[in-house]
Amino acid sequence: MPSLTDSLGSAPKLSTSLEEVGTPVARTSLPTAEDAVAHTLLNCLLREVSGPEHQTVVTDGHLLLRLPRRGVLLRAALRRTSLLGAHRFTGPVSEQRDGDWTEVDWRRLAEYTHDELTLRTGVRNEEFLEQIASSHEAVATALSGTRGPSDSASGDRLSAYLASEQSLLFGHRFHPTPKARTGDPRAWSAYAPEVGAAFPLRHLAVRADLVAEEYADASAVAPLDGQRTDLPEGYRLLPAHPWQYETLSEHPLLRAALDRGDVLDLGPGGRPFAATASVRTLYDGDSFLKFSLNVRITNCLRKNSSYELSGAVALTRVLAPALADLEERFPGSAVLREPAYRTLALPGPDGTPDRELFEGFGVIVREGLPQRLAPGTTPLLAAAVADEYPTGAAHISRLLAGADEQAALDWWSAYLDLLLPPVLAAYFDHGLVLEPHLQNVLICVDGDGRPAQVLFRDLEGTKLVPDHHADTLAGLPPEVAGPMTYDAQRGWDRVVYCLLVNHVAELLAALADLHPAAEAALWARVRATLESYTDRFGCPPRMAALLAGVPLPAKANLLTRWERKADREAGYVRLPSPLAEAVLGGATRATVLRDTTGGTR
Repeated sequence: MPSLTDSLGSAPKLSTSLEEVGTPVARTSLPTAEDAVAHTLLNCLLREVSGPEHQTVVTDGHLLLRLPRRGVLLRAALRRTSLLGAHRFTGPVSEQRDGDWTEVDWRRLAEYTHDELTLRTGVRNEEFLEQIASSHEAVATALSGTRGPSDSASGDRLSAYLASEQSLLFGHRFHPTPKARTGDPRAWSAYAPEVGAAFPLRHLAVRADLVAEEYADASAVAPLDGQRTDLPEGYRLLPAHPWQYETLSEHPLLRAALDRGDVLDLGPGGRPFAATASVRTLYDGDSFLKFSLNVRITNCLRKNSSYELSGAVALTRVLAPALADLEERFPGSAVLREPAYRTLALPGPDGTPDRELFEGFGVIVREGLPQRLAPGTTPLLAAAVADEYPTGAAHISRLLAGADEQAALDWWSAYLDLLLPPVLAAYFDHGLVLEPHLQNVLICVDGDGRPAQVLFRDLEGTKLVPDHHADTLAGLPPEVAGPMTYDAQRGWDRVVYCLLVNHVAELLAALADLHPAAEAALWARVRATLESYTDRFGCPPRMAALLAGVPLPAKANLLTRWERKADREAGYVRLPSPLAEAVLGGATRATVLRDTTGGTR
């Protein structure tokens, strides 16, 4: 084995040789919570800390990773390497002590990470270790209640869809605390998607003059009003997430309104809503309702800020022409609109609506699947299809069970043709920054499991480039318009990160787990789809740079969490691009099939 100096002294690149790609490892069980947390921390260190500082090397089937300031050398076995450096680990992590390798548990690895970041930044983060422990506890709890992958994909479409939303046991593998969460653990057990939670909403009747709402058209509030019709005259229905109601039930202004009869607590009612992957967004088969939760999940307190409430409806209005154009040009794609919100506007001491209650009870109406879903298709959460481990029936290993490499490549090309063009056209043609990360996209498959449609969701992450939308933004209140925008470069970084690094690369990795020798061919299909787009719609400078192989932006989740920044303020690290022709090589280009018209398939 090479010494540390030999391995790392010349700042080698991570291995991308096809000969070093391993064969699939049979996985009859999921990883332990301990290994899952340790591997996630390694992913973050590799991408954001040790990798950019050239303190890593792949050798003898292992990753060596040094924390230079803490003075620790770590090692982990690899079950597969990655052209993007997003390797697959197996087994425990070890550290070098006195020339020997000794296993390191997830707590010690978390402490090493904490120490390295403290020494690197000069600041401390007292929450960090606690949040990693919280994430570990959530993963362990989910695993303890987990059964093997169900066969729900062969049942009704709604069950298959909800099973995919509720199958994410490990979370984002490039986030240091993907399952960290605050709140009462007993409440989590009742409302968490990982346990298959479904429950009735809490219904409040609120005097009409104390209700605040906006809508794109009057019919948009039907999912709220239609849940209950037995209200006293002069009252409007306000559904609440039962957990949030418990959290806010002792607020003095709310208690006083209940005592006066301005607000009536009607108790739980209506048919059950199921928790989706985001926890706070619930679905009943017809409509999604996105509630506020005063709970911190990963980075953020999951609350609908007042500007997000107004912004969702404003975007639904102003984007109507752009979205209609995209859906006409790319009929295999659609965006779920958010046409209404409603909340409680109890005046505070200054006479204006109390902000804590206004935001805390804010609920956004999102279109349900029946409004946009292609006939005969089954929607599946992209994050469930692309998960590192097969935790549910939607996983790609289940969709492509028994398929050979060529069938996997054909499936991949069909999906890329649906996913990439509308996101790129939204940015270049409409100045619209979609956020198509794995949790914001539904893959709608036909009866053979083949991609037939993609649905994009969550307007909270959708932004406008000001140069394209100056008049629209000028007509909105500054507190709504400001958070709704990204400048052109930041918007492009967000598009490339969400589309290619978070989404495409992760689903590609799951396919490469099935067919390791095909990884370069899978990336070649990505490049071919991008080239096909430029052939049809032109090649602006940012696309030319992408195809030339400029480094790809990856959101720095570890450093963002360490610095306690809002997600909007997250920075990026740059990853060597697998899209460069020099990386893909001439041989793999031959695997891209071209039809007789010259188009790429």
